[in-house]
Amino acid sequence: MSVGLAGRTVTATRAITTSRGERTRRPRGSGRQLPFTILGIVFLAIMIFPVYWMVNTSLQATSGAATATWFPWNPTFAGYRAAFSQQGQNFVSSMIIGLGTVVLTLAVATPAAYGLARFRMRGTRTLLLVLLITQMIPGIVIANALYTLFNNVGLLNSYVGLILADSAVQVPFAILLMRAFMESIPPSLVEAALVDGANDLRAFVSIVLPISRNAIVTAALFTFLGAWGDFLIALTLTSTDAVRPITLGIYNYIGSNVTDWGPVMATSVLASLPAAVLLIVAQRYISAGALGGAVK
Repeated sequence: MSVGLAGRTVTATRAITTSRGERTRRPRGSGRQLPFTILGIVFLAIMIFPVYWMVNTSLQATSGAATATWFPWNPTFAGYRAAFSQQGQNFVSSMIIGLGTVVLTLAVATPAAYGLARFRMRGTRTLLLVLLITQMIPGIVIANALYTLFNNVGLLNSYVGLILADSAVQVPFAILLMRAFMESIPPSLVEAALVDGANDLRAFVSIVLPISRNAIVTAALFTFLGAWGDFLIALTLTSTDAVRPITLGIYNYIGSNVTDWGPVMATSVLASLPAAVLLIVAQRYISAGALGGAVK
């Protein structure tokens, strides 16, 4: 009886000692993480500060880039009204070019990525190497080459020309991105559909596309952001206001508003909104994992 009581006493003493040791060790671990937390907050503040200054300046009237106050005590939306009235057409042009580039890029890159992932053909590695090399060519080189071609076929200063040019830049990256995902799709899924009587096109539409939704959304997102933020191609292939995108509009806008940066910063804020909204909406699709429940 006394032995059992002594055993329980020893066990309880050990438990109390262990819990005390854990309580004494936890603050030490949190203390080590505190400098990294502070450092992360400092880096985050440095990265966010330009965005804050852009929004802050856009809400101040007759403010220069370096003379704006740290906080808009008397905010005004005059800069946004000027941005909408003077840059509205450029926003529409950028939206048309961005959406058109996404549609054309996915229409070309999705079946091409599936073909390179599923079918073993001679020269596949060489083709992939060429696609990778195209990502290393400076944009100004591609823009100058396309200018000569588009000038001969009459595609300068047109939505079609800008969509084709932006798609030519975005298609290789989209193919490489989606092919890497489609290679992980088990061939048994497609083969089961073929055995059930579906042809290759039906299997591609009904099996591959739904499973590859994350990769397709990611490729579409990067394609839109690339077309929306393009500057060199638009500067090279356009010379009129009719098809001028917002990036080129901001560039030309700065020259006539060097003394009043409110409208310029308001235009920059509005130009940043589509990218921010798309990143927030498509965030859950970008993370990999669509294939997790495909195979039981």
